[in-house]
Amino acid sequence: MVAYEVSDAEIDRIFQALADATRRDIIRQVMLAEQSVTSLAGNYQMSFAAVQKHIAVLERASLVGKERRGREQIVHGNPEALQRAAGLLDAYGDIWRQRADRIGDILSEPRQD
Repeated sequence: MVAYEVSDAEIDRIFQALADATRRDIIRQVMLAEQSVTSLAGNYQMSFAAVQKHIAVLERASLVGKERRGREQIVHGNPEALQRAAGLLDAYGDIWRQRADRIGDILSEPRQD
């Protein structure tokens, strides 16, 4: 497993961003193909400004990037940030597996009456 140096604040931003279904869907879409903010906004029953706010949360977490091309702002996914998030989840999974192994070891010890 690759270890990532990630601050508590960055971890909070990543998981806050991933906690919302709309933001997870935006990530899914822009990982498949970069899209303009306008085209993304057309996929949701919310205002353009609300979609922009979701994208801003994702940008602060470095899960997506945005660049201006002419009059449009193009949103693209950041695979490295998603790999960091996966690495964090793997690390937490390792902690729980180690705990389960320790519990198993304790339970398999012969009883001393």
